Amino acid sequence: MKIAIACDHGGLALKRAVADWLEGNGYEVVDFGTDTAASCDYPDFGVKAAEAVAGGECAFGIVVCTTGIGISIAANKVKGVRCALCSEPLSAKMTRLHNDANMLALGGGMVGVNLGLEIVKTFLETPFSQEEKHVRRIGKIAAVEARYMK
Repeated sequence: MKIAIACDHGGLALKRAVADWLEGNGYEVVDFGTDTAASCDYPDFGVKAAEAVAGGECAFGIVVCTTGIGISIAANKVKGVRCALCSEPLSAKMTRLHNDANMLALGGGMVGVNLGLEIVKTFLETPFSQEEKHVRRIGKIAAVEARYMK
């Protein structure tokens, strides 16, 4: 399974740890940068990962900035992306079960490596519930996208 990853300078250390964990667990990583600690802009990297997920090149995406907030907002501007910012495993589980989230955002300055990896593992191992009420709600989100994201 291909996983898109991206970060800005504030998420670099956690992104590297996530990439190593993914590769060690049989995932194929598509890294959209950044690769340096030099100050940069999270939309430049997060949107590329989101486009790969929305376009079907990657099954899921994981994006990281210092708080996870900015990069999640940027990723969610790509039609078809449902990126959830999670800071603990329960949120990661619930966003997969209920929202069929296809991208995960993490805050490199908010969660450590161990917790971050636990969140990633939970996100990737939790399937969408397929419950009718959740399918209906995701359909309503898609209708909003169709109306406003032209």
